[in-house]
This record gives sequence, structure tokens and C-alpha cells, in this order.
Amino acid sequence: MIGGDVVVNRKGEARIQRGHPWVFRSDVVAAEESLEPGAIVRVLGPRHVPLGFALFSTLSEITLRLIARGSALPEDFLARRIDEALRLREVVAAGTNALRLVHGEGDGLPSLVVDRYGDVLVVQTLSQGTERLKSEVVRVLVERLSPRGILERNDPRVRQLEGLPASVGVLWGDVPKTLEVEEGGIHLTVDPWKGQKTGLFLDQRENHLTARAYARGRALDAFTYNGGFALQMAAAGSEVLAVDSSAEALGRTRANAARNDLTSVTLREANVFDLLRDLERRSERFDIIVLDPPAFAKSRAAVEKAQRGYKEINLRAMKLLTRGGVLITCSCSHHIHEADFEAILSAAAADSGVALTIVEKRRQARDHPVVLGVPETYYLKCFVLRRLD
Repeated sequence: MIGGDVVVNRKGEARIQRGHPWVFRSDVVAAEESLEPGAIVRVLGPRHVPLGFALFSTLSEITLRLIARGSALPEDFLARRIDEALRLREVVAAGTNALRLVHGEGDGLPSLVVDRYGDVLVVQTLSQGTERLKSEVVRVLVERLSPRGILERNDPRVRQLEGLPASVGVLWGDVPKTLEVEEGGIHLTVDPWKGQKTGLFLDQRENHLTARAYARGRALDAFTYNGGFALQMAAAGSEVLAVDSSAEALGRTRANAARNDLTSVTLREANVFDLLRDLERRSERFDIIVLDPPAFAKSRAAVEKAQRGYKEINLRAMKLLTRGGVLITCSCSHHIHEADFEAILSAAAADSGVALTIVEKRRQARDHPVVLGVPETYYLKCFVLRRLD
């Protein structure tokens, strides 16, 4: 089971001791030449003291992904971790049939993602290590959950860094082209084969329901994708303008609205930046606005430009709020930390001349756990703001 030993330097040792599961190539002192891609290795400190066990990569800058600490690794560690993840979902995601069952580092299984859509599971193995464990992952999932089918959605670009090919296909059973799931009483069609991520933005599930709780009057859902926010607000009685630059995304929203008999949703294909400026020129107002853009900063080099983009859309949205209106604004760029995002919102409020209060600070849904001391796992920030004047 253990493929060999890898020795890390003091910096790598300190990183592991602080609780971070990643060790970079520059902090690896020695690795046995016979190690195979994706092997499970024993990690030793500079004095050869055992630190734990990790998935080994021959290509990625993240050479080691820690799966256990200490000097012993149980033979059934994978099944144990999956069982622990499933038990957590019974608490934090009870009653929903669209959720994340395994969230990589957040469940002690770095680079492994397992999502559930009804009786179908979607798996992503995003490193050499989890790719090597894929058949065992499938075996455990079939034993524990008896799904109708398991689909691999191994098309994210990050696999290229591991020298792994893109692969989308059935690993077990039968997986239809589309599925129907329920989210807070709203029925949604899911395309597990080609949809964004694995089909839905499951990390926003709890925030969708939060929007429903605040919804009233006239609502604007920018970057609507398949209508996750828009449909919840419409179900609460709001008249919703749902906007996206993708005609395909709007088609999904239209179909989902019809499926739920929600007639108060108006769709508009537009660039959100342009639309917000146009709405401001026409002095339009909304009682609730949701901003859930794609990641503006996918690398550290893009942070400065991303900050300008976040400030621009939030400044415009703040001006469009009615007195007492609510802005639910999100950033899924993990390079933009919560404090950074709050500073951007504060600057936007100052420049817009609008006074706002913070009603809530939210994050990704609880089935996407954040690991303390690992900022990379806290990527989705969500602020609920209220206009005072």
C-alpha cells in the first residue's frame, strides 16, 4: 500500500505541523526514484521523523497531498474517510437530494470530489493520487450508497497539471443525460455530463435559500446561470429580472421557471456590467439584488483587475437599491480573501454615496467544509448588505 518515503525540509515540516495538507516541490528534499505517479507515500521530516502519509505527484507543484498524520495509516483509510463524510452530510445537508458528499481537503481526501444528484453520483479525481484510487472510490460508493450510476466529470483544467487526460464517462451503472433534483422546494434540471462544475453550483445552495428569505418586491439576479437565486426569489413572491450573457444559461432558467410554474421571472441576455450602467441611467430601482459573478481572479496576477471588477458591479448595484433594499453579493475567487472583499464593498459604498449595513456574512454551503488554516478551502464569500438611506 505504501509506495515509499519522501523527505521534506523544515519549511515543509512546519507547513504540515500548522495543519496545511499541501507540500510543494521546492520543499521536498528527497523522494525514491521508484515512486509511481499517485503513490501513497510516507512523509518524513528533515530528521526523518514520520509526519504522516500523502498522495504523491510526479508533475504537480503540489507534490504531496496529506491524507493522514502520524506513523500509521489504516488499510481501510479511504472507506473510513468516505464514511465520515457521509455522516456529516446527514447533519448539514439533510433533506436535499443535490449535495456534495466529499469535498477534497475539507473531508481529508485532497483532490477528490463526489457530488450527489438524486440517485446518481458524479466523481472528480483531480490528482494522480485520487486517479490511482478511482476504482476503490467507486467500489466504496457503490457499497455504501447503491447509486443508479456514477459518472466521472474529469474535465477540469487542473488535471492537466497532473499530466492526466480529460475524461467524462460512466464508471458504474447508468447515468442519463439530464436529471431532476429539488432545492428548497424548487425543481431543477441538471446536466451532469456538460453542466458547469458537475451540473449545479451546489456550494450556493444555502445562499439561494437565504435570498428567498430576504426576497420582496422587485428583484435583480445578475449572472443567473440556471436560476438558482432567481427561482427562489420568485417563489417568495418577487418579480425577478434574471440576467446572463449566455443564451444557453437563460434557456435553462426559462425551462426551470416553467417547470415550477413561476411566471414572475423575466429573462434578459446582457453583459451585466453594461446592464447595471443602463439601469442606473434609467433610474431603475430594486428591492433585492443578487450578484454572483464567476471568479474574477483565477490567479494572483489577476487580483488587481478583479478588485476593480468587483468594485464596479457592487457600486452600480448599491445605487440601484431602494431604501431598505438588500444586496446579496458574492465572490468565488479564493485569491480575494474575505477581508479584501469587505474592503472592496466598503470602497464601493463610499464612492456610491450609499450607506449600508452588514446583515450577514456567509460562505459556501456546509457540505463544502472549510479547513482552518487552509485559506484555499475558503473560496466563496457572500455578504448580505442592507441600504440605510
